[in-house]
Amino acid sequence: MTSRSQSANDSAPPRSAKTGRAKKTAAPVRDAHAPAASGDDAFASRLLAWFDISGRHDLPWQHPRSPYRVWLSEIMLQQTQVKTAAPYFERFVAALPDVPALAAASLDTVLGLWSGLGYYARARNLHAAAKFCVEHHGGDLPRDLDALTALPGIGRSTAAAIASQAWGDRHAILDGNVKRVLSRYHGIDGYPGLPAVERQLWTLAESHLPHARMTDYTQAQMDLGATLCTRADPSCILCPLQHDCVARIEGRVAELPVPKPGKVPPQRYAQVLWLLDRDGRVLLQRRPPAGIWASLWTLPQSDDEAQAARWFGAHVRAEFADGAALAPVAHAFSHYKLELQPRRWREVALRDAVGDNDDLRWFARDELASLGIPAPIRKLIES
Repeated sequence: MTSRSQSANDSAPPRSAKTGRAKKTAAPVRDAHAPAASGDDAFASRLLAWFDISGRHDLPWQHPRSPYRVWLSEIMLQQTQVKTAAPYFERFVAALPDVPALAAASLDTVLGLWSGLGYYARARNLHAAAKFCVEHHGGDLPRDLDALTALPGIGRSTAAAIASQAWGDRHAILDGNVKRVLSRYHGIDGYPGLPAVERQLWTLAESHLPHARMTDYTQAQMDLGATLCTRADPSCILCPLQHDCVARIEGRVAELPVPKPGKVPPQRYAQVLWLLDRDGRVLLQRRPPAGIWASLWTLPQSDDEAQAARWFGAHVRAEFADGAALAPVAHAFSHYKLELQPRRWREVALRDAVGDNDDLRWFARDELASLGIPAPIRKLIES
C-alpha cells in the first residue's frame, strides 16, 4: 500500500513534492509540461500552468462565485458528472438563489428541483443544512472548516473544496478524481477507500498545496481527473504531470488506483401499483422519511404480489386480478439491484375510508414535474 518509489515510513518528502512556495502569478505559461522553476512544487506549478490553458473556466457556479453556489455545486457533483449537474444547478439557483431561500422552501419543493439527479439524501441534507445555517450562522455558510464539516452532507473533502473555492482558504481536497491522480502520480498500492491508504493520500494531498491561487488549484485537480487522468483510457500524453508520474513510468496506469474488491450486489424485487382514476390522475404515495427514496413520491410499492394484493384490497375499489402486468423495470442502487414489477389499473377509485391524505394522493399529469419522484418511477408513469 506504499509507493514503489518510497516507503511510507521514510522521513524524506515524496518524490516530486519539493519544498517551497508556488508562484503567486496567475499568468499562463507557454509550456505546461516544462519542469518547474527552482523552489516550486512541481506538482502544483505544472497543474496550475495546465489549468490556465486547458482548465474549465466557464462552469455555471463560477460566474458569479459565492459560498452558496460553490456549496450547491459540490453537493450536486457528488456521484454526478458536470454535464449532468449543470442544468439542474441553474434550475435550482433560479428557484432558490441563497441559503435563506433554500431553508424557507418546503422539502417537496427541494426534492422536486432535485428530481432526476438521484442520491436524494444529498437534497435532504442540503435542506437540513440550510435550516441550520439560518438558525446558527445568520443565514450564511460558516467559513470555519470544522463548522462546515458539522453540517449535514458535508465531509472533510467537501468542506475543504467549499472553503478553498469560495474564500481561497488553503485546504487539501481528496475526492475521487484527486485520489486517482495521486494514486497514479505516486504509485500508491492499495484500494484508496481503505483507511490506511486514504491517510497516506491525505498526507500527499496536503504536501502539494501551493501558497496562492487555491481556488484555481482546487478546480485544476478536479479538472485533471475528470478530463485527462480518467478511470479508463487516460490521456497521459497530454498530462502536465506525465514526466514524474510513477504509474506512467512503470507502465501501471491501468492498474492504479487499485479497484475496490469485487462483490456481487444482491438482487431484490418489488411490486409497484400504477393506479389511474377516471380523470387520468395517478395515485402516488410518499415514501417514509428514512431509507431508499426517502420522502419522495412514488407508486405504491410492496415486497411481493401477496402483500400488494392485500394493500390493494384495503385501499382500492377494484379487482386486483384486473391489473395489467407490464414489463419489469430494472434499477441499480450503489449496494443492490432492484427489479420492479409494475401493474396498471385504469378508472379506479379509492375506498371511502381512505381518500386523499398527506401521504397518499391523486396527482394530475401536469403536477408531476414539480414533484420529487424517483427516476425509474417517473420514466414509467411518463412513458
